[in-house]
Amino acid sequence: MKLSDFIDIFDAHHITLSPEQQLRLERYADMLCQRNEQVNLTAITDDEGIAEKHFWDSIYPFTLFELPKDVSLIDVGTGAGFPSCPLKVYRDDIRLTLLDSLNKRINFLQELSDSIDLDARCVHGRAEEFGKKEGFRESFDMATARAVANLTDLCEYCLPFVKVGGIFAALKGSSGAEELDTAKPAIKLLGGKTEKVIEYALPSGDGRTLILIRKISPTPAKFPRNAGQMKKKKLC
Repeated sequence: MKLSDFIDIFDAHHITLSPEQQLRLERYADMLCQRNEQVNLTAITDDEGIAEKHFWDSIYPFTLFELPKDVSLIDVGTGAGFPSCPLKVYRDDIRLTLLDSLNKRINFLQELSDSIDLDARCVHGRAEEFGKKEGFRESFDMATARAVANLTDLCEYCLPFVKVGGIFAALKGSSGAEELDTAKPAIKLLGGKTEKVIEYALPSGDGRTLILIRKISPTPAKFPRNAGQMKKKKLC
């Protein structure tokens, strides 16, 4: 793909991509489409969709709040690397860890990191296991996830990784605010407090919600639970 064909959607929102950054994202798109034939990475493979729904929507939300320099960030259940890999291209100072439970995806992400010089740590594992591991639990300035799981479950997966004082940035669809109402008791139980909710729209008009949750106290040791326990008994 040629990202220059879609650069106006970035320029219109004051996102300036250097020629080098554009080339790195173009390489990302090419690798994504090539590997998607062997590994199920994404349903979005057209150039416009990749530019808007993968690249723009991975970068733009993180321009809506102050993202500190040299932040350590873990992308939980990262899949094909969204939102963190495009964000890392835009903000190279981020110290990035990618976590996913499917080894084929992690292999793709390692190849991607090597190819476009992301310097990302790519980890194969489940969030409910690594969320209790030393060196991962409460070790990151920020966690993020762009996933279809409901916000309550996402918080249980992601908040254990965040240091006290850090942030969990959840990228949700247009129903994010409604999910937040349901998740509030779980957020409190897990040591979090909702700091900001920002609703925005893609250039095409689709609604999105960015939910920032501040970690204000340690997560109780029994969390995260495994998937079976989470399914059997909801936190709220």
